[in-house]
Amino acid sequence: MTSHETAELNSYAILLKPGDDVAVAKQRIPAGTVLVLNGKELPVETDVPAGHKFAVHGVAEGAPVLKYGQIIGYATVNIGAGQHVHTRNLGFGAGKTGGAGSLELDYEYSTAIPAVEYYGADKLRTFDGFKRADGRVGTRNYIALVSTVNCSASTVQAIADKFRDPEILKEFPGVDGVIPYAHKGGCGQHLGGADYVQLQRTLAGMADHPNVGGYLIAGLGCEVNQAMALMQHGNLIRPEQIAAGRQAMPPVIVIQDEGGLRKAVNRGVEETVKLLKQASAARRTPQPIANLIIGTNCGGSDGNSGITANPALGAAGDEFVKHGAGWVLAETSETYGAEHLLTRRAVTPEVGKKLVDLMRWWEWYTSMWGASIDANPSPGNKEGGLTTIYEKSLGALSKGGSMPLVEVYKFAERIDKKGFTFMDTPGHDPVSVTGLAAGGCNLIVFTTGRGSCSGFKPSPILKIATNSALYNRMPEDMDIDAGVILDGVSIADLGLQIFEELIAVASGKQTKSEAQGLGETEFAPWLLGPVM
Repeated sequence: MTSHETAELNSYAILLKPGDDVAVAKQRIPAGTVLVLNGKELPVETDVPAGHKFAVHGVAEGAPVLKYGQIIGYATVNIGAGQHVHTRNLGFGAGKTGGAGSLELDYEYSTAIPAVEYYGADKLRTFDGFKRADGRVGTRNYIALVSTVNCSASTVQAIADKFRDPEILKEFPGVDGVIPYAHKGGCGQHLGGADYVQLQRTLAGMADHPNVGGYLIAGLGCEVNQAMALMQHGNLIRPEQIAAGRQAMPPVIVIQDEGGLRKAVNRGVEETVKLLKQASAARRTPQPIANLIIGTNCGGSDGNSGITANPALGAAGDEFVKHGAGWVLAETSETYGAEHLLTRRAVTPEVGKKLVDLMRWWEWYTSMWGASIDANPSPGNKEGGLTTIYEKSLGALSKGGSMPLVEVYKFAERIDKKGFTFMDTPGHDPVSVTGLAAGGCNLIVFTTGRGSCSGFKPSPILKIATNSALYNRMPEDMDIDAGVILDGVSIADLGLQIFEELIAVASGKQTKSEAQGLGETEFAPWLLGPVM
């Protein structure tokens, strides 16, 4: 497009809802371009990068700015029609300072619970998965080496190093690998405190995961997070597990009891060989996709995230829910300001209030450190066109589809209900994905507009690019191009493509991150409390 060219607005931008104050550029729009909206000319005053917003009419200082039909912030100065709308003129709250606290949400509980038409037996789909003795089904078959504390992190890594040669794993067909779960916590914590309980829940979730065929636990010996306490509090030794034939008492390697690091590693290698032999006996068999629990995440987002990849992912989620599967939305700090749209479809007011209580906790949590929850959009997010947390949240929310919200879970809590659920996690990608995986998600989908290269073991991550430029620039990292929506492909059609690709991945197809060997070092438990 040349400067001063006249064109219909929808040829180069998207007005998401009638009545919105801003439109989103599908490509860079040079200053001086004249767009036509509802028969009226709209000169674009300043350059607008792809994915960024511009005003379709004037907005007075202090007035709310609408996108998606919802408030995404307040004008910090008078904004003229055709001006680029971003951090220089749009703030978190009203007035020139853009201070927080101006947005008042209209909470309603269970007033718009969607009706779900579940598919009949003749339409139900299957995937090839690993049926576990407790009834859950894995999409992968790993051995997990769980460190209780950072002091045993090197131990589990040294054990895993002995099995990195592909020739060694050939002796154990059907096993995807050996994963060390090393972390920075496990000591310097208040014994029995919230941080301690959450770490144990996270580690137990990684050990007793449907994508894990066997595990061992390694500790130092004098740490706060003792191995036996982890097994007891994490429900890793349960009568029903023994009755079901699942690993009843995992191998426990305690460095101080073994006589030092070298001896502990040698013992760990011996125990891992036994676990590999057991896991190698597992075989993929056809299983209903109702056995899938799929977590969603977005990171390195841009202005297209809420227009292309996220709503298409939500459409795929609706398909899985109709098949009886689980679909999990997370990243509480990136739902802030949009939670009122979820409370309306909560199956009970109690479920909706759980979500609102999380928002009040996050306000306290961030203020305790002198931070604002609006600090969440990163510099990369802002460069991609996102300005406030409200804007990011409204786009992120669309990953959740349109089904009823049936439960709200704590970080890394076992997901025991199917349908659409929510998990409390930070927006920081590795921490959020760790919580989802520890909760039992056997697949994870990750949307990105900037180019996040995330992987995670044992749960494979399918990555969706929000724009075609990113997909073409990073073809070894992006699995699906959602930018085609900007070229006319429907959200519903792309949602079905995502649906089919996830079934293929569940059946063993490698994602781009798996092909590159990613996913081992991303394990990052959410450490809440003080380090003492």
